[in-house]
Amino acid sequence: MARLKDFYIKEAAPALMKKFSYKSVMQIPKLEKIVINVGAGEAKENSKAIDAISRDLGIITGQKPVVCRAKKSVANFKLREGMPNGVKVTLRGDKMYEFMDRLFNVALPRVRDFRGINPNSFDGRGNYNMGIKEQLIFPEIEFDKIDKVRGMDICFVTTAANDEEARELLTLMGAPFAKQ
Repeated sequence: MARLKDFYIKEAAPALMKKFSYKSVMQIPKLEKIVINVGAGEAKENSKAIDAISRDLGIITGQKPVVCRAKKSVANFKLREGMPNGVKVTLRGDKMYEFMDRLFNVALPRVRDFRGINPNSFDGRGNYNMGIKEQLIFPEIEFDKIDKVRGMDICFVTTAANDEEARELLTLMGAPFAKQ
């Protein structure tokens, strides 16, 4: 669990400081949080969908998820203000590093035809976003206990000033970027 955090402190941070020639240790980019989001469009017809998604996300992350509700009513989507339409979890500290370690070393290699994650999914401000098509890649999820295969969005929020610094940070922390 603390393996990735110790690695960052002992090896990744000094390597980043040397590569980008920072003047202060406070300039070294670090991972701030990981946000995992699951959209639930089917929640308007099936009220148990939110419970199932919350259970799965809680098992995967080890933290209780928050139900996201609609801010505005949209008639075309048959959505009213206040209706649940998704679930999210924000991970920080040790749980964040533990989830990141499991994602990169256990879950992603279980994806069929996996050649690496897209190296172009940075937002210009040093944050990285990726999508997963099914929750079954996590070994904690039992195939028999799920009601439907659902995907999720994962956002790595860093303190990096630009994409190059963030890419180097995530590479040093074990992100399996695809070769271009």
